Parts: sequence; C-alpha cells; structure tokens
Amino acid sequence: MTVLILTGEEDVTADLVVAQLHALGAPVVRLDPADLPGAVSLSGEYVHGRFRGHLSAGGRLVSMDGLRSVWVRRPGTPAARAGWPSDWLSEESGQALYGMLRSADVRWMNHPDAARRARYKPWQLRLAQRSGLPVPATLITTFPQAARDFAGRYPDLVVKPVSGTHPQHPPRAVPTSRVAPGTDFSAVAHGPTLLQRRVAKRADIRLTAVGDRMLAARKAVSPDAGPDEVDVRFARSDAPWKPVEVPPRVTEAVRGYLREAELAYGAFDFAEDADGIWWFLECNQSGQFGFVEAETEQPIARAVARWLACEDGAEPDTGDGGSTVPAPLSGGRRGTPAHPAPRVRPPRSPDRPPRSRPA
Repeated sequence: MTVLILTGEEDVTADLVVAQLHALGAPVVRLDPADLPGAVSLSGEYVHGRFRGHLSAGGRLVSMDGLRSVWVRRPGTPAARAGWPSDWLSEESGQALYGMLRSADVRWMNHPDAARRARYKPWQLRLAQRSGLPVPATLITTFPQAARDFAGRYPDLVVKPVSGTHPQHPPRAVPTSRVAPGTDFSAVAHGPTLLQRRVAKRADIRLTAVGDRMLAARKAVSPDAGPDEVDVRFARSDAPWKPVEVPPRVTEAVRGYLREAELAYGAFDFAEDADGIWWFLECNQSGQFGFVEAETEQPIARAVARWLACEDGAEPDTGDGGSTVPAPLSGGRRGTPAHPAPRVRPPRSPDRPPRSRPA
C-alpha cells in the first residue's frame, strides 16, 4: 500500500517525512497538483457500480485502490504549471484529482474539507473556547467605535491578520504587532481587524499533534525583550526550543479540538504567561515542524510517517516530551516515487475561564 504526498518540490518538511517512510519501507509517491496535467496524469472509471482510479507521476502508475493514506501537505494550485494555464483548467483539474481521491478508501492528513474549515481564525478561536483552551480576549470588527470600546477595556492590545499570510507569491508572513497607545482606530472601517489582549508571556509554546501523539516545545522569551516583541517569528531571542511536557488539561482540551475539527495533524501555538497558563493563539493544520525537530530532536517526522504508514499505534510513548492521546479522525521530488508536565492553575484575568471545582 502506497503513501501519497501532495506538496510542492521545495518542501523540506516533506523531505523529512519521506526519509522516515524510506526507513519504514513504506512505498511513497510525492507529487504536486500544479503539474496536472503534464508530469502528473490521472484516470478514473465508474462502471458497473465500481470505481477504478489511477495516478501517474514520474513514470510510475499507482492504483487509487492501492493508496494507504494521503498527506495534503502544501500542494500547489492544480494546473498552475500547465502549458496553457487558466482558472477553468485549475478548477477542472482540482475537481478531478480531489474528487477521485475522495472516492478512494484512504486515511487523510488532513481531509481537504476539514483543512479548509480549519484555516478560519474566527472558527479556531470559538472552537478553542468550546474545547476548554484559554483564549485571550479578542475582537474582530469593522466598527471603529467597537475597537475603541474594546481598547478601553483591554488597553494593552496586539493586532494581527484575520487570514494569516498575505496572498502574494510567495506568501509573506504578516507579523503580529502591538497597538500603539492612543490609536484612533478609524482605519478599522476599511477592513476586518483582529485585536487581541496582549499576553505578557514568558515563553512561546509549539505543540505538534500527530494522530495520537502530542509533542510540545518551549522557547523562553529573552529577559531583555521589550513589550513590543510579541511575534516569536520576528523576536530577537537566542533561546533554543526545548521539549516540554503537555499539561493534562491542555492535553484534554487539544484532544477535543482535534476531534471536533476532524484533524489528524495540527500545529498549535500558545503563549505561556507568568502563571504558567498556556494561552491559545492559533492552530495551523499544515504547520511546519522541521525547526522544532532540529532543535529538540523530538521525533515529529517519524510520528507523521508512522501515522501515514498506519503504524502509529505500534509506537509507545518514549518519554521525549510527547503525550499520547486517542487518535482524531483518520480518514523524493516532484512527481517522483520515493522508497517514518506542569499543572496549569486556573486563569485570573477577566477573560480567563472560571476555576473548576470538584462536585
């Protein structure tokens, strides 16, 4: 049974997983939908109540009946590299490819429908609340007065994009920034703006959930960091990422989040405050993990490979900073074949969840 990876050619994260799949002896085909039609071909037949589909990439023909799992890593737009690209051809190619893959009995990481829904930041915030994760007070608005009133209640705010990366090619990360005192907020009327209470954090947390595994890493904030350094991606910190145990309450909440989101993989970002509370910031359903694995030596790529090869249930917890929880929904180069805690005290600020007491 073959593992299918849908991603672009330049994807170091996928390279790490392909190497682990090599080690497991799991057959894998890696292709980019941008090469369909062209270097990638497909065919599907619906006859006599049966479906028979095939994919061809790098000179290898793969039956869709022979697929074990599909990793929708970071695929390109279908038909983007076609000889005569067009929006119509991209739509036709995407409908054909993903429609046929939906017809196959495969395990998804992550299913395209779940992945699309999981990208919505407002939905993430509400799901995190329902799952029991602490979420900083947040406002998304186009009403300037609503923004002013919110700033009156929470004077120390940050502003961040609702959608994430800027839609240019290649995509550009838009940093989270602190809102300057005395901001008028008139510009809010020109587009949805996400304002959030700034967490006075002592560390950043990246929790990578892979099927039934949770591996968390912690990066301490530099002692001389100013309050304006709010985005870990642009912070001046030399502190390394280090493995950290996942608090039991966070484990339970993330488990619920993944179950409702129907995700097999999620990269969660938290801000840890002075009380040790992990505040939910976002969950990236296709987030990078190579930078964490490089510094912590946590076996994230191996966990992904084992999940894709359907061997995830065979690996016990190894005491490497990972937690094991029940699995959520399961469901080379471009176009070429390739041969694997502290206790959290209840929050105390107005927007923190109430203290849980025994019955």
